[in-house]
Amino acid sequence: MDTRVAVISIIVEKQEAVPALNALLHEYAEYIIGRMGLPYHKKGISVICIAIDAPLNKINALTGGLGRMDGINAKATYSSV
Repeated sequence: MDTRVAVISIIVEKQEAVPALNALLHEYAEYIIGRMGLPYHKKGISVICIAIDAPLNKINALTGGLGRMDGINAKATYSSV
């Protein structure tokens, strides 16, 4: 199955959403290349960047699942190869 490399940018605005966020990311752990999280205390948010190599439908499902969570904003950027 063909895979794509993508970066999913996540902004956490409600800290109570973090356990559900981590649980969802755990479901896709086999596809995740790496993760970087930065707390931004001045604004009371966290910024997370996920690098992923997965089939397009898996990337879309993960991004959609994240986007439906209350207090979470997520967008994906895909490689062209």
